[in-house]
Amino acid sequence: MARSTFLITGLGGSLAPRLAQVANDQACDVLGWNRKEVDPEDLIASQTFLEKTRPDAIFHLANGSVDWCGRLAKFSAECAIPFVYTSTAMVFDHEPNGPHQIDDKRTARDEYGQYKIACENAIRAKNPAAIVARIGWQIDPEQAGNNMLMALDQWQERDGNVGASRLWRPACSFMQDTAAALITLAQSQASGVFHLDSNAIEGRTFAELVAALKKKFTRENWIIREHEDYQHDQRLVGNPELMPTLASRLGF
Repeated sequence: MARSTFLITGLGGSLAPRLAQVANDQACDVLGWNRKEVDPEDLIASQTFLEKTRPDAIFHLANGSVDWCGRLAKFSAECAIPFVYTSTAMVFDHEPNGPHQIDDKRTARDEYGQYKIACENAIRAKNPAAIVARIGWQIDPEQAGNNMLMALDQWQERDGNVGASRLWRPACSFMQDTAAALITLAQSQASGVFHLDSNAIEGRTFAELVAALKKKFTRENWIIREHEDYQHDQRLVGNPELMPTLASRLGF
């Protein structure tokens, strides 16, 4: 049986390398998009690259233009291959409060959240069969970048403590679990919007989560400063069957 080839954008980031690792573990080949060699905004070069490589699925994790999202989605539709895009819990503002359902109105006020909404819209317009997977803050013991554990280390070093709100219930998951869920979605011939959140059912507060991470990863130097300065039930509910719970990973 021929091995599947997955085109994964964003391999210089945090989650995409974990996705590539899971894909390799499942005997799939991984193809990256080197922007120094192929400019995503060069329409001819981009189309030539896609037609030459002919991946079996596209996972779009990189930041880039809204137009790039739309063109990748269009190509995947024309080739009838799975297209998976990672969006974010940030498409929802903290007012109105969550937990946030899949069909809730996207209320982002910040630039990043509005950018992700625009990408979602472009993708669904070009490929109604696309998979849009909204995710929360990712956790990993090693990966740099947008990683909760590493961020908390930085907070401790910068502030001399780790501030943790008792009124924030974050959307969050371990990177390995998110990566596995993305591949499961692609292989299941699913389509539509999905919420990947390991905190969806339990609703752990950020303060509880920080304490559990401190214990799990032996961060004895962390000084946890609990507060109530930020309030938001950010949970992404709707597809709990796709994600292990935080309790299974952190032993609450």
